[in-house]
Amino acid sequence: MKKNYSLNTKLKFIATAIVLFSGFTSSKLHAQNEVTTFPKIKVAVGVVHPLVTFTSEETTTNFKDHYTVGMPIAINVWKNKSIGFSFEIVPTIRSDKEISKVNSVLIHPGILVKLKHEFTFAGRLAFETSGRYGFTPVISKAIGIHKDYNYYVSVPVPVRFGNDKPASATLGLQFGITF
Repeated sequence: MKKNYSLNTKLKFIATAIVLFSGFTSSKLHAQNEVTTFPKIKVAVGVVHPLVTFTSEETTTNFKDHYTVGMPIAINVWKNKSIGFSFEIVPTIRSDKEISKVNSVLIHPGILVKLKHEFTFAGRLAFETSGRYGFTPVISKAIGIHKDYNYYVSVPVPVRFGNDKPASATLGLQFGITF
């Protein structure tokens, strides 16, 4: 038995199909044509652990006689998809058998360069309130990529001078999130 649909029912069906189809296609087209505008501002927060420090006088490791941890907070301004500027502040806490205190605050401006495969290089200048200064090359890798935020892991290598101490180089490990 064949059903007869009225012209009004057929028009409603066609109109509904057109609206649904256009909704699906326009959202897909919008997602494909989404353009990132620059400059683009990102914020990063994390935790950094210096693992081992080398000087001409000694080699010291974190977690042995003391524990040192830094909490980097950065504002990154991307000029385009390849290069940006970063301003980072890192308060550092040191704890040993006798005392726990803010050991230093690091002012850490630098240049960001996007590399392939979600890697980023940061070349930073370093000015510590403890009287030390220098530079820090950093390699970062985005490990959890989401639309509004990314997790990352970094390997900073701080090189420091001044304050009547020998020059030092440290190998560190940093974890954080950008949004």
